[in-house]
Amino acid sequence: MIADSLGGVTEQIIGATVDEADLSAQTGERGANAAQIMVGDPQSWRKPVINHPGGAAGLKEAAGSAGIAVVVHAAYVINVASLNNRIRIPSRKLLQQTLTLAGEIGAIGVVVHGGHVRDGEPVEQGQDNWRKAVDGLELPVPLLLENTAGGKHAMARELERIQGTWTAIQAASGAENVGFCLDTCHAFAAGLDMTTVVSDVRAITGRIDLVHVNDSQGPAGSGRDRHANIGKGKISPEELAAVVRDAGAPLVVETPGEAAGQAADIGWLRERLAG
Repeated sequence: MIADSLGGVTEQIIGATVDEADLSAQTGERGANAAQIMVGDPQSWRKPVINHPGGAAGLKEAAGSAGIAVVVHAAYVINVASLNNRIRIPSRKLLQQTLTLAGEIGAIGVVVHGGHVRDGEPVEQGQDNWRKAVDGLELPVPLLLENTAGGKHAMARELERIQGTWTAIQAASGAENVGFCLDTCHAFAAGLDMTTVVSDVRAITGRIDLVHVNDSQGPAGSGRDRHANIGKGKISPEELAAVVRDAGAPLVVETPGEAAGQAADIGWLRERLAG
């Protein structure tokens, strides 16, 4: 998984979401050694593209020269669990395009949200659609299922749903190339116990490959996907630091404040991990 992609790297991998067109400079401004990028408009069904000078090859060279690990976040519109053919089929196509492009730039993984079904539709069928999706994908880089904050019919909100979705995925060909991205804001907003969330998720998946380290503007169980800078939201800083340490995975902040705010969050993380 991601650990394999990093080879012999021993330094803690910490990054932030940046614009791929200016990847090296923006990553440096944040004091990071990793960058999460969106390849195209996250709200669009258009084929993903790389806007970096020199395209995919140019980005790969720039990241490699600067020692930057790159994570790709798939478009938010993707919902491979959907029972609606007009959403599910384009979702699979766009996800495959994203994975292929991520392979071309040497990314260490592609993060995608778990998706959902509509009211009255069987959750189990949505979970089986995840199996079918993984069965049909070529995975040149690891695909990381991300837990989500809200939605009664979400595939990856509560632990029980994560369990069912993960079990379905494990029946697919290529399941060994699917990992898990734990988002701390989403977990808190979903009402998960932050003191046990790492062990709870690992008991289901056996792995945590990436952590999105975000504080939460909304209270526990609110279902609100609203990120805050670390220490500025509702999550206990001590509990957040413990999640990061226990997960032992690469970290990405998706917090407000552009370079200054994210640099402060990354500095906070480095301090806590150094202790």
